[in-house]
This record gives sequence, structure tokens and C-alpha cells, in this order.
Amino acid sequence: MRPFLMPLGLALALAYPLQTTAQTVYPPSATIITEAAQVGSTPLTLSEAIRLAFEGNPGLRAAARDIDIAAGERIQAGARRNPELSILSEGLQKEQRTRTVQFSQPLELGGKRAARIVAADVGSEIAAADLAGYRTSLRADVVTAFFDVVAAQERYQLAQESQQLAQRVSDAAARRVIAGKVSPVEETRARVAGASSKIELNQATNELTLSKRRLAATWGIQTPQFYSVVALDMSSTAIPTSNELLTRLPGAPQTLRARLEIDRQIALAKVERSRRVPDLNVIVGTQRDEQLGQAGPRRTILGLSIPLPFFDRNQGNVLAALRRADKAKDELKVVENRLTMEVGEASARLEAAQSELGILRTEILPGALSAYEAASKGFELGKFGFLDVLDAQRTLFQAKTQYVRALAESHRAASDIDRILGRVESNGALIAPAISYQEAK
Repeated sequence: MRPFLMPLGLALALAYPLQTTAQTVYPPSATIITEAAQVGSTPLTLSEAIRLAFEGNPGLRAAARDIDIAAGERIQAGARRNPELSILSEGLQKEQRTRTVQFSQPLELGGKRAARIVAADVGSEIAAADLAGYRTSLRADVVTAFFDVVAAQERYQLAQESQQLAQRVSDAAARRVIAGKVSPVEETRARVAGASSKIELNQATNELTLSKRRLAATWGIQTPQFYSVVALDMSSTAIPTSNELLTRLPGAPQTLRARLEIDRQIALAKVERSRRVPDLNVIVGTQRDEQLGQAGPRRTILGLSIPLPFFDRNQGNVLAALRRADKAKDELKVVENRLTMEVGEASARLEAAQSELGILRTEILPGALSAYEAASKGFELGKFGFLDVLDAQRTLFQAKTQYVRALAESHRAASDIDRILGRVESNGALIAPAISYQEAK
């Protein structure tokens, strides 16, 4: 078991944060935001985002309708055939008329009703499995969108600090030009760098706005009503190896859904087989001769009717149902192969992200920060040129951006693993998560 970086600490897990003199002010996420959201509202946590998604996502409500649909189909599957009442009159004149009243009741043979009930029950299980799968997918989507916002916030903060640093460098270059220590070209370069930092800030602002909208869309709203998000610091956990994750594939939602589809196709094949047996129609009635008046005798009619399956024995539907069952079995193997590949890829991505984070945290970030501090101080003292400061600044911010990107990728990979292997309760909490972490409340 390898140690796993705290999965929910993206916003607080930057080991070497940029030093700022003021609190980060995030831009409005949409054209209309409540006043409370604009001024010091509580940051949105992952658990709150998941709760909102499970309460308001329209796709989840639509998936839940399938449960009611399956319940109606189960009721209909158990319904018996209706009786039939027929009244026959022979002859146009009353004196020559014979009137017959008969009642017929179809009787299903061959276990048709029982086969339909079994197929409908499996359909209900599939509807429940589809709902569970949608919940798992929705939770993974929320986690991914949430950490996209966290990463966008970090990029926005880096862009703000980069602009501030570029402004300080530009001011220092201007003072040195006035003092006659450097060429005016140095000041021009500093202004160009400042303009570039403004472009990066605009891009970061736009990315933050879009990421907030994507997160809000998971609970069915177009205008985000939150100001910022925060990933709280969590205790370190461990992740299973790729081989250990693969052992959980038989219980994955998509695998269970594919197995239920096999059961349904087998049940439907039994329904088609039962239809090969013709139904019996029982007839009971009475007949009276009108020419004898009301005192005329009544004759009782008893009869049976049954179709003779000489030509149509439902053989085509039976064959098609059997082939659908074979197809479902083949699709199970396809699902298992695909999930095996996806779990392996996600596990490899997670491992690569962890390795990258370790190198950035222990080697690259400390060196880049030290180099920038030395270059910045040396530039103000006249020991280094502007290009030295600019290169050191660019290296530091690139390292921190890479750190944020790698940490976000680790969360996406963990979320993809839970999307494949996880099962989710109705409130969005993971049941025996593959990557063992829980969001803070």
C-alpha cells in the first residue's frame, strides 16, 4: 500500500504558497449573485456540493422515475386476461329470432403470467441499478467539477500575484532607469511582462467563472450562488494497488447492470417460450328461441376453444430472444474488459500524479522559490538583470501551476475510480469507497 496524498486538500495542500499582502478577491461567477455571496459568505465544501446535486439534479429525478415505471410494468405483468361478453341475435323478425348470450374467459397456459412477472421483477432491479449507477456517475461529476473550481481558484490567485509581482518589477525598473543604472529597454520589457500578466489574469478569471457554472449545473441551476469553494484538509489515507482494485470489478455498478441484463433477456426468452403454448378459451352461455316467447326453453351453451399451432409457434420470437440473451452475455465480457482497462488507466494516472506531486513538493518548488527570492532581491540591489528576475518568476509560477494541475489530476483519477467501482447512497455518500476518503462536513 502506497501513501495517498490527502484527496480533499487541494485548496490547502499547496506546500509552498505564494506570499501575498492581501486576501484573494475572487471575481463574480455570473451576472447575478446574491449580496450574501458577494460579501464574506461561507465557502462551499465538497459535501455541500454533493448534497445540492443529489437534491436538485434533474437527471437524477428523471432516473428515479424509472423505478415508478418499472412498478407499473410489474403490476401489468401480473394482470389476468379479461373475460368477454357477447350477445348474438339470429334472424330479423321477432318470430324467427334466436338470441344467444355467452361469456368467454381466456385461460393462459404454459406459465405465461409467471414468466411475465419474473421478467418485470428483473426490470425493476435494472431500474434500481440504473439509478444507483447514475448516482455514482453524478457524484464523480460533482467531485471533478468541484476540484476544477478549486484549481481555477488557485490559478486565479497565482495570476493575481503574478500581476502584482510584475508591477513591482516594473516599478523597480522605472526607478533604476531614472537613476541611470539600466537602459530604458529594461523598463519596456517590464511593462510588456505586466501586460502579459493582465492577459493571464483575464484568462484565469474566465476559467474560474466557467468552472463555477459547470459545478452549479450539476444541481440544475445556471447562475452559481456561491462565492468560492474550499477543500478542507483531511487525514492521509492509503489507496489499493491496481490489482486490488481489479478484484472489486464484479461488484461494480456497470458490471451488476450487465449481469441483470442477462437475467432479463433470459426471463424474456422464457416469456416467448411460454407463448408457444396456446391459450384455452372457456365459453359458457345460454340460447333462447324468440318465436316461443318468454315461456320458450333456454339452452345452455358450454364450449372450449383453442388455437391450433400448425404454422405460427412463435419460433421466430423465441430464436430472437435467445440470441438477445447471448448478446447480453457477450456485452458483459465487453463491459468487464472496458472497466478493467479504465481502472488500470485511472490507477496509473493516480500513481503518476502522486509521483509528480512528490517531486514538485520536495525538489522543484523549494528550488524555484529560493531562486526567485534571490533574483528579486538581487535585482533591487542591482546585482541581477531584469531577465534574471523574469525567468525566476516564470519558473516559480509554472512550478506552482504544475503543482495545482497535478493535484487536481490526482482527484480526477480517484473520482474516476470511484465512478467505476463505487456505490453511492441516496444522499451521495460512498458505500465502501475504493479510494477511502470522506469529504468533511
